[in-house]
Amino acid sequence: MVSAVRQDMVAEAWGLLGGAAQALDGVRWSGPDGVLGSRLAVRTLAEASVAVAGLAAAELAAVRGGGTAPRDGAAPGVLVDSGAVAAAYASDRVMRLDGVELTSWAALSRFWRCSDGWVRTHANYDHHRRRLLEGLGLDPESADTPETTAAVERAVGTRTADRVAAEVTARGGLAVAVRSPGAWAAHEQGAAVAGLPLLSLERVGAAPAVPLAPCPDGPLRPAAGLRVLDLTRVIAGPVATRTLALLGADVLRIDSPRLPEIHAQHLDLDTGKRSCLLDLDRPADRAAFERLLSTADVVVTGYRPGALDRFGLDSAALLARRPSLVTASLCAWGRTGPWQHRRAFDSVVQAAVGIAEIESGPDGTPGAMPVQALDHSTGYLMAAAVLRAVTRRTTEGGGWRAELALAQTAAWLLRQPIAAEQPPKEPAASDWTAAQETAERETAFGRLRYALSPVRIEGGPADWARSVGPMGADAPEWL
Repeated sequence: MVSAVRQDMVAEAWGLLGGAAQALDGVRWSGPDGVLGSRLAVRTLAEASVAVAGLAAAELAAVRGGGTAPRDGAAPGVLVDSGAVAAAYASDRVMRLDGVELTSWAALSRFWRCSDGWVRTHANYDHHRRRLLEGLGLDPESADTPETTAAVERAVGTRTADRVAAEVTARGGLAVAVRSPGAWAAHEQGAAVAGLPLLSLERVGAAPAVPLAPCPDGPLRPAAGLRVLDLTRVIAGPVATRTLALLGADVLRIDSPRLPEIHAQHLDLDTGKRSCLLDLDRPADRAAFERLLSTADVVVTGYRPGALDRFGLDSAALLARRPSLVTASLCAWGRTGPWQHRRAFDSVVQAAVGIAEIESGPDGTPGAMPVQALDHSTGYLMAAAVLRAVTRRTTEGGGWRAELALAQTAAWLLRQPIAAEQPPKEPAASDWTAAQETAERETAFGRLRYALSPVRIEGGPADWARSVGPMGADAPEWL
């Protein structure tokens, strides 16, 4: 049953990317059972998403040839190992710095009981934490103490879930009422998402084809030579660009100096990339960005729709300036419906769409998937879309636009079979230390243990060529 559903999911996503059906025979499955246990098909979702990224990488390797790629045009095989997938999806819990476990989760990021149900909040970033407290009428400068937690509990407990969500959202914070799948389907945003495909990839314009040189010798890195501007944060977007970096792309992450990143997330998600800080409100930094864009192959964005429009960084504006560009953008709720411009993260989307209820415990307390599978799966699908666009650009020409959303990935998951009972709890992800699933290396911050990428093709790289470095330490230049 699992293998049939998994194969159907791979075929569906690969078909949406315009991939040839015969390529599906190139995937080999292996690894232990019992990983990523959930009532929902989390393991199936994860393995299918990784397989699609592997198929896209293998196809591009065959198109480019050279190096260690097959010279007869056949694509290298794709290996999907369930243990490697599980470790990668739990990479934040697998990670150690000098033997110490790190976390990016804040005390106020959790479920709270309201007067009529439950609400989920997200406060990992300090600016979201302050907005949450402001929305509840509390002191935004309060420290993370038991007293602050108790004050939030009292404030939330006297309000309905919808009222908490509305008041916090009005302040720019993150809170959502926990809904059942049926309630989400009846919600206006749920209905809007139901009408969208898992993802979209479309050619834009008639720019000439962009041929690529053969892959260089050495480990097979089909994205070698591609220049990728990474304007993403948190998990899904960085997973996509981290995958492109593994496959050889020169990935340059761009952040505002006014929007600091959580250190643990940077260590987890930015291996293989370079990083620079640019304030696009400053003319000099804007000029530096435009110089980078002028020779970029790919721009990946992960901010909510409209957030970057004033800088001319929406897909239409980018493709107007660079007609052969590949753009890939993701958001939380999809690009239609009343919530399309709202902020959200994986845990918030899980609560809104019914996943938290499905995964609830015997006492009715909302639950969660064993990993942030919406983020990770959307990231691997996004990497696949970029690679497929690059491949198609070599013969079809044009610019290319890919669009994905966490809520659309959630809808895809919810269409799959649901187990009648909760499975037994699996070992903690932090206990996964098998050599084939993790690696260690010295970094500027200390000795880092990290999960290896689950995207594996025959002859391809087993690890990233570059360690994670300090945020903003690199010049705004291509290698």
